[in-house]
Amino acid sequence: MIVKSLRTLGTLVHRYRAHILVDLAVAAMVLALPLGLRAERAANAEDAPPVAAQAADMELPRAQAVSRSATITAGANPATRVADDVKKIQLYTLGAKDTLMTVANHFGVSAEAVAASNGITDPTLVNQQGREIMIPPAEGVLYTVQPGDTVEALAAKFKVEPKAIMDYNRLYFEPEHFAPQKLVFVPGAQAPALVYATADDEEPTVIARPAPANNQRTSNGRLSWPVGGTVTQFFWAFHTGVDIAAPYGTGVAASASGTVISTGWVAVGGLSVRIRHEGGLETGYYHLGSILVAPGQKVDRGQIIGTIGMTGVTTGPHVHWEAKQGGQFVNPLAQ
Repeated sequence: MIVKSLRTLGTLVHRYRAHILVDLAVAAMVLALPLGLRAERAANAEDAPPVAAQAADMELPRAQAVSRSATITAGANPATRVADDVKKIQLYTLGAKDTLMTVANHFGVSAEAVAASNGITDPTLVNQQGREIMIPPAEGVLYTVQPGDTVEALAAKFKVEPKAIMDYNRLYFEPEHFAPQKLVFVPGAQAPALVYATADDEEPTVIARPAPANNQRTSNGRLSWPVGGTVTQFFWAFHTGVDIAAPYGTGVAASASGTVISTGWVAVGGLSVRIRHEGGLETGYYHLGSILVAPGQKVDRGQIIGTIGMTGVTTGPHVHWEAKQGGQFVNPLAQ
C-alpha cells in the first residue's frame, strides 16, 4: 500500500514538476523581498545627512529683509524676504534726494508710520543720506520691545486693541516673541503727528495724521473704497460684491462709520468683518489676513479694520467687499 502511494506521488510530481518549480521560485522571491528592502533602507540611512540634527542646530532670525539702496525712482522694485511672523519688512537706504513723504508715497504707507518705525523726527531727512531705515509692512508701526513692556501697554500707547498685536505677531502661540529687543508690528497704530520746521520767526507747523485709509478711493456715493487697488471682479448677478486686489498685508479700511456686528471665519470667505451703518446698510470685508476690530466696536470711516490676506477660497491677495441694504445684496460702488 505504501509502495503504491509513493509511486502515485512520484507520478504526480513528475507530471506537474514544471508547475511545482515555478511555485517554489515565486515563493522564494516573495520571502526575499522584505530582506532586500531592509538592506536598501539601511544603505540609504547611512548615506543620508542627519536632517533632524541639522535643523536643531539652526536658529533663524525672527525677521529678515533684503536691503535696497539709492534714491527712489519710478519703477523701483525692492526685494523682500518674507518672514513667517512679521511680513514684508523692507530695509531702504536713503538717498540724497529722499524725503519722508517721497519714501512713504513710494511704499504705500503714511509718513507717520515710517517716522515712528525708525525714530525719525525731521521729515526732510536732512543729512540722512546713507541711513538704512525699516519700511512697515502696512499702515502701523514697527516697534522694538523694551524691558518692562506689556502687550496691553503697547496697545494703549498706539490706541489699538491688544488682540491686534497678539494676532498679527502670533503671540498666542509664540509669546516668546514679545521679549526685549524683539521686533513686533502694531497694525493700525496711531503714530504721532509730524512737526515740520519753518522760518526762525514762525511757529513750527504740525501736520495732523490723516485717516489711515491706504490710498482709499471714494465711490459714487457714501461708501469709500476699503483699499486702494485694482478691481478684479465687479458686482453682478453671480458675484455678490466687488473684488479689489492689493498687496498682501495692506490695511483694509471701513467704508463708512458704523458698528462692527461680526468678525471671524466664514466658509469660502475666510477671515471677515461685517459692519452696520446708518439707514440699514451693512458692509462686509472677506479674505482678510488679520482682523483688527471686535464685535460691538464703533469704527470711523477710513479706520483700519483688517489687512489684505488670502484666507478662504481665493487665487490671490484681495478683499471681497460686499454691501447689503435691507438684507439684500447691492453694488457697493453705487452706494
